[in-house]
Amino acid sequence: MKKQLFYLFIGALVLTMTAGCKDETPKTTATQAPVETAAPAPAAMQGKTGTVVETMNAAGYTYVQVDSGTEKFWAAAPEFQVAVGDSVAVPEGMPMPNYHSKTLDRDFELVYFVPAIMAGGAGGAMSAAPAGELPSGHPAIGAPTAEDIDMTGIVKAEGGKSIEEIYAGKAELAGQAITVRGKVAKFSPEIMGKNWIHLQDGTGAEGTNDLTITTSTMAKTGDTIVVTGVLTTDKDFGHGYQYDLIIEDAQITVE
Repeated sequence: MKKQLFYLFIGALVLTMTAGCKDETPKTTATQAPVETAAPAPAAMQGKTGTVVETMNAAGYTYVQVDSGTEKFWAAAPEFQVAVGDSVAVPEGMPMPNYHSKTLDRDFELVYFVPAIMAGGAGGAMSAAPAGELPSGHPAIGAPTAEDIDMTGIVKAEGGKSIEEIYAGKAELAGQAITVRGKVAKFSPEIMGKNWIHLQDGTGAEGTNDLTITTSTMAKTGDTIVVTGVLTTDKDFGHGYQYDLIIEDAQITVE
């Protein structure tokens, strides 16, 4: 059910992108094929990673052609910083076939519109929706940010560790199951088949205050959660996804 809701959200976002941006409207013609003879619409794209081979900006959006190693595909998200050669993570997105960009004066056979693209690995920067692009009353994509979240008063889980303690004791804790309570500073769904969480609890300094979690559980930025899982050190997923510390396939309880 949660995944279906995510697809509905992405679908609504795509409609908003096409309706809210006058200069980026799909081209239609009066001779469009009847529904019964039209080709089936492509399925929603699963989250993928790869390397940017072409990129351009148009009307507040960044387009990237990504080489995953087995295929090349186009994706678009609210404008963000990226360059050819960068590693990116593209979450699930809905397809827009036969898309025409008036600003670029270019036709795309297929573009996947997504709410955000992460450059430089799953811990990298995400794009943010430009002001005015979302319907009135819709929560902003990527908000609140970690800076907006009150980290005070977070109590360690019973028998658990603080994030600062995990970093300090990582040599001894590596390979062990640990428990930690904190708040979701960033949530990135369906990348490489997992949901990615950046967890903070107000402890630690820059570089030792944020713990990366992967899980099948859904959460949202600002949630207080208890995480249990095995701590892994020096994890390298490839494509620039390297982590000093990570808890993979964690069990998450949202409080």
